[in-house]
Order: sequence, then structure tokens, then C-alpha cells
Amino acid sequence: MLFGSRDGAGIGVSDGARAAAPVAETDVLILVRAATLRQHAGQPAFPGGRVDPEDRAAQDPAVEAALREAVEETGVDRAGIDVLGRLAPVPLPVSGHLVTPVLGWWREPSLVQVVDDAESSLVVRVPVRDLLDPSHRHLATVTRGPATHHTPAFTVPVGAESVTIWGFTGILLDRLLHRLGWELPWDATRRIPAPR
Repeated sequence: MLFGSRDGAGIGVSDGARAAAPVAETDVLILVRAATLRQHAGQPAFPGGRVDPEDRAAQDPAVEAALREAVEETGVDRAGIDVLGRLAPVPLPVSGHLVTPVLGWWREPSLVQVVDDAESSLVVRVPVRDLLDPSHRHLATVTRGPATHHTPAFTVPVGAESVTIWGFTGILLDRLLHRLGWELPWDATRRIPAPR
């Protein structure tokens, strides 16, 4: 989960990510997974992936994997990222993976873009102000067989279009924004089918 200042200025890690930069000027890096992938195809995600053998030699393999994957998926310059820490591992029931979210502050933003069309179809910096806007919040509804699931979701403008952040990524964003005290009241009864 990589947060940064929209204008590249703003706060550094020592200033405290919550306290200083106006929340409205903070953004988060999101990608949309390629539609051709076997798992979570076409879904929004934070850059990241599994720990590879070369990551295991690092002091913190989960952090190394997160940074390596962010570079591979978005082209971000890792030298401009300050790792704030990692959150407790979270189970991803659909695939059976255990995900360790790594929080980073993008001290020196760099160009980001789709690096490999086989992995991602979109890479975007989403302003936190758009995530907090109650009109952008809803529950995404997913029906698989007889079961229906609801996850927190955010439909935010991206250029002339919009992207819906839902599923595991929506859940993590929802929890983090709530924990930081940034969340605004929103209509949790508003339900929209998840994108397919």
C-alpha cells in the first residue's frame, strides 16, 4: 500500500503520515490486474505479490517482495519509497493466500505505468479525497453460486472514466481509512454489483 503526496512535496515519514499532509493531497497507488490472469483477473489491487526465493535473503522478505513487485508491476523507483512498516498478515479466502500488507510513503514520486500488459491493464494514483467522498462509497456485491458476498468498494474517477476498487483491496482500504480516522460517514446500504 503505497501512499504519497499528489504534488510530490508534502510530508516525510518523520512528520507522521496522518498528521501533516492534508489528506486531500495524499494519494494511493492502485493497479487493475490483467483480464487474462488466472486469479483475480480484472480486479483492482495494490502492487505486490508472493515472496520469491531471491527475496528470502533480505532482512524482511515480505518488504523486499512488496518493493520488487511494485517496481515490476508499475515501474516505480523504489529509491523514493520509505517503508513505514507492515500490517498483520490477512487471509485471502478466495485463493487461500496469506497477505502481508506493507505500508510505504512515496517520498519522491516517480513515473508509474503499466509495465507488463500480461500482469496489469491500468496503473493509477488515486487521490485519497476521492476514496473518502461518501458518494464514491458503496458495497460491491458478488454472487457465486448460491452465496452472495458484499465488500466495501470505492468507484472513483480516473480521467474521463472511473474504476471500482472492491474485493480484498476495497476491504484493506476501508479498514485502513477507518483506523486512520479519515473515514467519512457513507451509506453502507448502497449495493452495486461488482465489475466483471
